[in-house]
Parts: sequence; structure tokens; C-alpha cells
Amino acid sequence: MQAVLLVRQGWSIRRTARHLGFHHTAVMRWLGKASMITDHRHTVPTESSRPHSHPNSLKQDIVDAIIKQRKKNNRCAEVVHQELLNQGIATSLSSVKRTLDRNGLLKKRSPWKRYHRSIERPEIALPGDLVQVDTIHLGPCNANRLYVYTLLDVFSRWAWAEVGLGINTYKSLRFVNYAQKQALFKFNMLQSDHGQEFSAYFTENIQLRGLKHRHIRVRKPIDNAHLERFNRTIQEECLDKIPRSLRSYQKHIPEYLHYYNKERLHLSLNYKTPLEVVTSY
Repeated sequence: MQAVLLVRQGWSIRRTARHLGFHHTAVMRWLGKASMITDHRHTVPTESSRPHSHPNSLKQDIVDAIIKQRKKNNRCAEVVHQELLNQGIATSLSSVKRTLDRNGLLKKRSPWKRYHRSIERPEIALPGDLVQVDTIHLGPCNANRLYVYTLLDVFSRWAWAEVGLGINTYKSLRFVNYAQKQALFKFNMLQSDHGQEFSAYFTENIQLRGLKHRHIRVRKPIDNAHLERFNRTIQEECLDKIPRSLRSYQKHIPEYLHYYNKERLHLSLNYKTPLEVVTSY
């Protein structure tokens, strides 16, 4: 803008350029930009030197094909790349990943999610040594999303469940507290997956109550195998047979838990019920 003001005061473009140490064509461009300024700014905006295009950039039809293939089945970049090759569309894997990233189609780890270090799995010798906790997502129902909290003692197979309209760390803590009141034994260690309802706040509050909290190993869902099997059992024997509504689940889940813990014989327990195993210790 200083160069523009000098020219407007009567200096020539070349004299202004020599005085300020710039090429005269630069002063000419600044004059052109200044003529388009309609407000009272005292600077000439600097434009980015980034090129508008690149000779080796992907063609738009290839970019559209990558996005379309990703949205079709929501598969990973490697699969999308191979599917494009099968269709005769030649492109590199890095180009596929870069295109998906630019269009916000890659799942990235949240920068706010803390890393959960898995502690050592305890030796299970008594009820309460390892209690697994999880949630079953049942999907929408009457404009609400139903969730079922589930809990299982690995040693005795004693289980507890509760239905609700949402999940978070506060509800997780309340569920565990209520389950502890119903159990005839003390929980020593809780084990969960890495869901947001079992995040750092849940861990910190569990430890304040004298319990340990163990997250399963990453990509090792078998760590929660006993509870996952119970989740399937309660769905097949109870939830799938009743109307999908909050009131129905609140009525039938306690009835099923009474049957599961006190009457249902378990092969893994030598044809005993979980309550018989708990009371024997």
C-alpha cells in the first residue's frame, strides 16, 4: 500500500519500485489490487502462492469413483483400491487414502480420547474376582434409542441387566452400584471394552470406591467372551421374544434374570445355577 500511495502522489512506477526495492511489475499488480478495494483498508491483501491445480492431480472422474465406491459399502481404503482396480480404474493406494481424507471419509481417532492401558488379567478363584460389564445397543424405538447394560461374574456366571434410553459414564456408575447391591459377593475388578460409557471418568470413580477397572486389550474382543455370550443368550431367550419398548423390557428383564440366576442350569457350572455357585462360597 505504501507503493500505491507513492504512485498516487505522482511518483512513477519504476521510481517507486527502485525506491522500495521491488520489481516494477509487482508495483503494477499492487495498483491493480488497490483499485478494487472499496473500503478504507490501509493494506493490499496478499494472495497465496499455492497453485490452483497440478499437472499430476487425479482426474475428477477418478475422484468421484473413489468416493462412490467408499460410500457404497463403507469399506477401508485398501478394499476400495482393489475394487477400483477390478473395475479397470488404475490409481495408487496413497491416492485413494488422500482422496478419502480430503473428503472427510476416513475414521480417525479422536484427539480427546485417552489411551486405556490394559492391566493384567487376574486369577479367577472366587466370585467377584473378575466382573465383566458391557452394553447392548438395541437401536431406535419410538424416537428413542434403547440400551441394555449387562454385567456378568466370570466365576459364578451370576448376571445382571438393566434397560435405559441412553448410555454415559454416570449411568454406568449407577448401574454398577445397583448391581453390587443385588449381588451376594463383592466386586473386586471390573472389565469393560473401550466404549465412551466406560471412559476415564468411569475408571477414576471406580478406583475411588476401592475397585479395579480393566479395559480389554485392543482388537481382542475374546477378553469379554463370557459376557458377549450372555448378551446373545439374553437376546435370544428374552429380548427377541417381547415387544421392543421400554416398559416391556423393564417388566421382563428382571423376570428373566430371576430365572437365569436361580433356575437355569449351566453346563459350564456342572448343571448348577449361578446362585448355587455363589452361595457355596
